[in-house]
Order: sequence, then structure tokens, then C-alpha cells
Amino acid sequence: MKKIEAIIRGNDFERVKGALQQMGIVPLTAYPVQGRGVQGGVPPYDLLPKMKIEIVVKDEDLGKAIDVIIRNARSGTPGDGKIFVIPVQDAVRIRTGERGNEALY
Repeated sequence: MKKIEAIIRGNDFERVKGALQQMGIVPLTAYPVQGRGVQGGVPPYDLLPKMKIEIVVKDEDLGKAIDVIIRNARSGTPGDGKIFVIPVQDAVRIRTGERGNEALY
């Protein structure tokens, strides 16, 4: 299992969320954040509004999920965002006690 943390433009969020749902990845956490990358034209201490999406996926879905996020969040201009991938040791569905992949989606 892997955790994907994607920081994207806010106006891309609904498109990314819908595309992930179409591939069967419905559970996600999202919230507004502020940050900056190294893009030019922005004063060095200004923070820009973004959305952060967190999802945990099965190893076999990782590549597809990343591709879906890129296809739906890429404009080709600086500030499109970043994707981080983090290993996940376990997941537990509290309601049923299911563990691992069975607890995901």
C-alpha cells in the first residue's frame, strides 16, 4: 500500500476527484492548503492557495492513480503542483476490523 499526497490547484480538484472515482478510488481526504514551489513571478514569501489530496492505494493501483492525477491537474505551467508517494505499513477499517488492502476501498 502507498499513500499519495497530491498538492494541486484548487480549480483542478473536482476534475481530479471525479477521475479517481471513475477508476474506483472513492475514499480520499482533501483540504485547502497554502504553499509555494520554486516558480518565478511570485514573491519569495507569498503563499498560494492549493488543494491537498491524500489517498491510500493498493500497490497495483499506484501508477494508474498517479497518471490520473497528472492528466487531470497538468496545465503545463509552473504551479501545477506535486505528488508525493509514501509507503504505508497497514490500514485498518475501524468498523469491521478489516486490515490491509481489504480496508482500503
